[in-house]
Amino acid sequence: MYRDIFDNKPPLLYLLYSFVSSDQFMIRLLSLIFGLISVILFFYLFKRFFQNTKASFFATLIFAALFGLPLIEGNIANAENFMLLLNISAGYLVLRSIDSEIIHHKSKILVLAGLSLGLSFLFKIVAIFDFAAFAGFLFFANYSKRILDIFKIESLLREIKNLTPFIVGFFIPIAVAITYFIFNHAFKDFLTATLFSNVRYVGYGNELIIPQGFLILKLILLGGLSLFIFFKRKAYGLAFAFVSLWLGFSLFNAYFSQRPYTHYVLVLLPAFCLMIGVFTLNKNFSKLAGVLMLSTFIAVLLSFNFYTKTIFYYQNFAAFMLDKQNITAYERFFDQSTPRDYEIANFINLYAKTSDNIFLWGNNAQVYKMTNKLPPGKYAVTYHITSYKDGLSDTTTGLAINKPKFIVIMPNAGSYPFSLAGYDHKINLEGVDIYEKFY
Repeated sequence: MYRDIFDNKPPLLYLLYSFVSSDQFMIRLLSLIFGLISVILFFYLFKRFFQNTKASFFATLIFAALFGLPLIEGNIANAENFMLLLNISAGYLVLRSIDSEIIHHKSKILVLAGLSLGLSFLFKIVAIFDFAAFAGFLFFANYSKRILDIFKIESLLREIKNLTPFIVGFFIPIAVAITYFIFNHAFKDFLTATLFSNVRYVGYGNELIIPQGFLILKLILLGGLSLFIFFKRKAYGLAFAFVSLWLGFSLFNAYFSQRPYTHYVLVLLPAFCLMIGVFTLNKNFSKLAGVLMLSTFIAVLLSFNFYTKTIFYYQNFAAFMLDKQNITAYERFFDQSTPRDYEIANFINLYAKTSDNIFLWGNNAQVYKMTNKLPPGKYAVTYHITSYKDGLSDTTTGLAINKPKFIVIMPNAGSYPFSLAGYDHKINLEGVDIYEKFY
């Protein structure tokens, strides 16, 4: 992985998909199981804060509805769907660690909390922000001296020592992953794909006067919120500190790349739904909680694209199950190009042998899965081939070595930059040109 096939996320999501052979029903079933456990854990996390069963059920109902509906793509098996279980587990364990009744087990609990977030990081690197939020909370909860004392060596070392189990737990699964890729001679590819390639991805929407200027502005705002929470932690209590700090870092997480992808909102759900509890159950600072909650809601509403066909999503399913529409109409509901992808896959499955390969010039890599084929090089989609400096050369080499039986050129994918020598035009399927090797 990363050396022979490329994508820009850490390995656990791909490992999970490979475990079920990328079968959509099975991966969504796994997502459902993760989601159900997340809902249960959220209930107990909320109840631990507020000791109010009715409010716990109400907040959990909101969390479950938003998580499960297509509105923010909770029905799709994205990395965030699996991360939430791990993040909520870590949050619960962090809270347990400050309980005076289990002081003798504090280190073990913090290691488990860190381990959970380390696994979450291996689904998607933005879990680092949940780690930072919980590390900040632990510092706030344990620190009793003046803020300037943190610059004294002994104070700094003491705080680092308090956080060491949490930090060690976080890095254990990451160290295991790094070791694996080192032994498989793919560490450089792993690091480039999961870390360095994301620098440009994040920088794309964050330019403000200077590169990453908008990201710096968001960091300043997050730092200001964190300092405010630190200075007010005794007046407002640890419950408010935990929720508001987590909400602030979750907002930063959702806006990190400054792209309006719907499923990014999922990372906000736990902290946002906890803030509902703070707003409704704690009268001492309900106004502040209300401001934070309403500001978050408005910002997200204005910034992100939501799935507005939620009701029709279920209508489409019902109509298909009741035989009131054909399979093409059912598929077209999700995307106008979905039936075309199936038509391409059906053609290739009909005429290609098991040993034959294909090359797809387009961004619908799902066709490789639908035909049980692999791309000739390590890049599966056009935007990766054209974006990375070795994209064209790697694909050229792959085409020369693997000599695919069919070359599929999608419309609107840009000019085809490789040679078609040795290929005849076989068919055009709804604007898709398919070439077949003749020798």
